[in-house]
Amino acid sequence: MTSEWALHPGHEDTLATLALAEHRHDILGALRSLRGRATVGDVVAATGLGTDQAEAGLKSLLESHRGHLAVSDSGELLYEFDPRLIRRGTEPALVRLRRSAWKAFTSGFKAWIVITLVVYFVIFVALVIAALLASQSREGGGRRGGWGGRGHRHLPLGDFWILYWIWGPRWRLGRPYYGHRWERTLDKDDRVPFYKKVFAFVFGPDRPHLTPRDLDRDILRLIRARRGVLTTPELVQQTALPLPAAEEEMGRLVGTYGGEAVVSPRGELAYSFPGLMTSAHGRVRARKPAPAWMHLEPPRELTGNTAGANAAVVGINAFNLVAAATAPWFIFPRLGIGGPVAFVGLVVVPVIFSLLFLAVPGLRMLGVARDNRLGRRRNMRRVLVGLVYRDALKRGRGVTEDEALSHVRQHLAGASREIVVSELHRLAAELDADVVVGPNGEPVFRFPKLKDRMSEGQAVRRSLRLDERDVGDIVYSTGDSDQEAAERDLRAFDRALSEASEEVARLAPEIEEVRFEHDWEKLSGGDRTR
Repeated sequence: MTSEWALHPGHEDTLATLALAEHRHDILGALRSLRGRATVGDVVAATGLGTDQAEAGLKSLLESHRGHLAVSDSGELLYEFDPRLIRRGTEPALVRLRRSAWKAFTSGFKAWIVITLVVYFVIFVALVIAALLASQSREGGGRRGGWGGRGHRHLPLGDFWILYWIWGPRWRLGRPYYGHRWERTLDKDDRVPFYKKVFAFVFGPDRPHLTPRDLDRDILRLIRARRGVLTTPELVQQTALPLPAAEEEMGRLVGTYGGEAVVSPRGELAYSFPGLMTSAHGRVRARKPAPAWMHLEPPRELTGNTAGANAAVVGINAFNLVAAATAPWFIFPRLGIGGPVAFVGLVVVPVIFSLLFLAVPGLRMLGVARDNRLGRRRNMRRVLVGLVYRDALKRGRGVTEDEALSHVRQHLAGASREIVVSELHRLAAELDADVVVGPNGEPVFRFPKLKDRMSEGQAVRRSLRLDERDVGDIVYSTGDSDQEAAERDLRAFDRALSEASEEVARLAPEIEEVRFEHDWEKLSGGDRTR
């Protein structure tokens, strides 16, 4: 019965999916017993799966679970997962609970803002005018004039205020507002309604929802620009991720985009993506994306509004607060209002609301300041990565602490020496730098191993020729013995490595310019509605 069902069109993919899911379950069980570290052979022996099935399952797990590839001393390819087999993107329960609580508070308080701020503003304007008229009436013996009476002037609120609050030309309800810099990029008819700026004042501007597609777009361009082969040091240059995080990310890319691990004869691990090098338009040509120091993080803004918009928001709230706080002495006696209901409705509720309205952004200032400190540190690392890679690939003289500090301060005013030196030492440890003593007794960090790894990656690139897909030199013959085949491979790689070493200097980056990039600029296809 199953075989008959499987013959129906379209059912083959379903069966393959079910089989892969079953294989993943078996492989996860094997990895748990192996403490997350295994070769394809280990998984085959533990599960009884075929080699191709085990390898496909392991690559699939690299996409969904935290893990990366490594090479043993003997040149064997290892799959290394977190021993707890944690899924990517998993967060602690406390973090999820805190985010859910904040989201619920935000939604409720936004609804309260819409109702309270506008309604109380209109009510208090009307009450203050009425109280002033009542006071004038007593003092003038009932004389009508000023704001009252026939032909009096009306306060220009009414329709204008309500329309400005709830409506903007072509504005879709629920559309995000990323701040005034983003607003300046919109068409003039896409005016942001004032209520969005009120929400931003309290909770900050909206943050873009960046999908993996948005985040991977530059990396995929880099893979194509590097002829379908990428190494972890090249990913570090592109993203400035710490090396362990870059290895994890490379594992995800292999699982997501059909990558293959390639171990060079000298033990360097490179990753080929042949599927990305096929095109309906002939040979793939891609322009290299901007490196990490061209994607610096702008300081996170507290509200994202202009000073004028913030002043208007504060002015409205301050008016409500003062009117509510003084109502028992100014409004109530003149209009004959009294009782507990009026006191709660016109004093207690608006006063509490107005104080909370100002307290929330005040508390958020601490989080924004912390995020900006971390962002500045990441920016310093990005700028340092450019300096280190240029020196490693082109100059080879080494980098001193003073040179690193001078370079970072050239682009980032007020950079802390302590942080710059700390990040330089961290990069040196990650990239296995040599530390020598300079003529003035200062440490000099040299990165010859980084150049060697980049050269080997370039040699693998030249050997695979994914961008050419032609026959190339003979690298295997049925007449070769195993030893002769190995020697042939090594000679071919040495030739490629020699040529790559001459080429790798051309990969040295330009570091004279840096650029800040907002998150909303990363949205795919200019879609700024997410």
